[in-house]
Amino acid sequence: IIKKEIQADFIYEDEYIAAFLDIHPINMGHTLVVPKKHFKDFVSMSDDIAQKIILTIKKITPKILKAVNANACNISTNNGRESGQVVEHVHFHIIPRFLNDNFIHWQGREVTAEELGEAAEKIRKEIQK
Repeated sequence: IIKKEIQADFIYEDEYIAAFLDIHPINMGHTLVVPKKHFKDFVSMSDDIAQKIILTIKKITPKILKAVNANACNISTNNGRESGQVVEHVHFHIIPRFLNDNFIHWQGREVTAEELGEAAEKIRKEIQK
C-alpha cells in the first residue's frame, strides 16, 4: 500500500508517515496510520518514527472526526500476533465513534488487589533493569 502497488484512499502523507482509510472500517472514517519505513510492530519502531507517528495521529484525528461528524474516537494498535496483529507492519487505527455504533470493547476481568500488586512489582523490576 505504501508503495502504491495496492489501491488505497490516502488522506495524509509526508516523508515518514502515511494515513489511509481502512478497507473494512468499523465506522466511516476508520483510518490506518503507518510509518513508511518497515517496522514489524510498535516495540520495534524507532523512537524518532514513534514520535512522528504519534504527532501525526494527534494532528489528523480532529480533522477526521470533523469530516465524519464524530465527537469521539478510539486510537489503538495491536502489538504481536496474540494481540490480534495480522499485518506485520506497525499501524495505528483511528476509529471514529458514534452513539450506539455497536462497537464492542474488550471486557476486563476481576482480579484481587494482591494479584495487581504482584504484577505491578514484577513490572517495576523489569522497568528498572
